Amino acid sequence: MDRPSGGLIVIKLLFWIILLAVVAFMLGFKRGRPASRDDRASAPPAPAASPVPPSARELESMVSCAECGTHLPAGEALPGRGGQFCSASHRAAHEARLDAAATARARDGASGS
Repeated sequence: MDRPSGGLIVIKLLFWIILLAVVAFMLGFKRGRPASRDDRASAPPAPAASPVPPSARELESMVSCAECGTHLPAGEALPGRGGQFCSASHRAAHEARLDAAATARARDGASGS
């Protein structure tokens, strides 16, 4: 058996590459083509556009919890002594620590005099 020459192998390889490129082009062309009138009539309606983002006036500023540092919308934050808090338990813990510090300062001030 004779082995095919190098030129023949290159020609066969180019043939297959060109054939695959044509098939890929045709598949891509078919997908990118707009639907015909008949296809559009039977197709379901397009989904509604995504909601419009809120305007700058509707945007709410963010605050951080004085206890843990978590950021949350200002409307959801709980006000308390020492800042804004993400939960009632963090507000209570922070205020208890403030009370303990005030008590310790009062005790140190009374004993230091």
